[in-house]
Amino acid sequence: MKKLLKRIIAVTSDENFMHFIENIEVIVSKILSVLMVLVILAAIGDLGVFLIKELFSAPYGKFNSTLFKIFGLFLNILIALEILENITAYLQKHVFQVELVIVTSLIAVARKIIILDLEKVSGIDIIGLGIAILALSISYLIIRSSNANHNR
Repeated sequence: MKKLLKRIIAVTSDENFMHFIENIEVIVSKILSVLMVLVILAAIGDLGVFLIKELFSAPYGKFNSTLFKIFGLFLNILIALEILENITAYLQKHVFQVELVIVTSLIAVARKIIILDLEKVSGIDIIGLGIAILALSISYLIIRSSNANHNR
């Protein structure tokens, strides 16, 4: 009975428990990486089909109207690549890199602005996007300067 109790205590020690949690985090990150690669491949396929359809079926002069949609699809792929980079950076260093998260957020807001239809949004939406860009840019500047100071 004493041996069993000692084994249970050893297995549930803080160090062993944290090791178990880290293993689960790694497994989840790997699954997320594989799923994100599938999402990226599907997005590339979607972009390819959309481009071929638009290039060969759109009447002359109509392509410009779908250009913003195409830019949005490209930026979706870039955002997915940034998210994949966040996941792989976590797998390598076991720490979230805030700078990558902020850059991904900036790309997402930039995508929103690029595909924004100014006739369908209110002024408050545009102000909100401006504030988001300002806040993310300031955050990026702070993180970037902080990282530069740590590397010296």
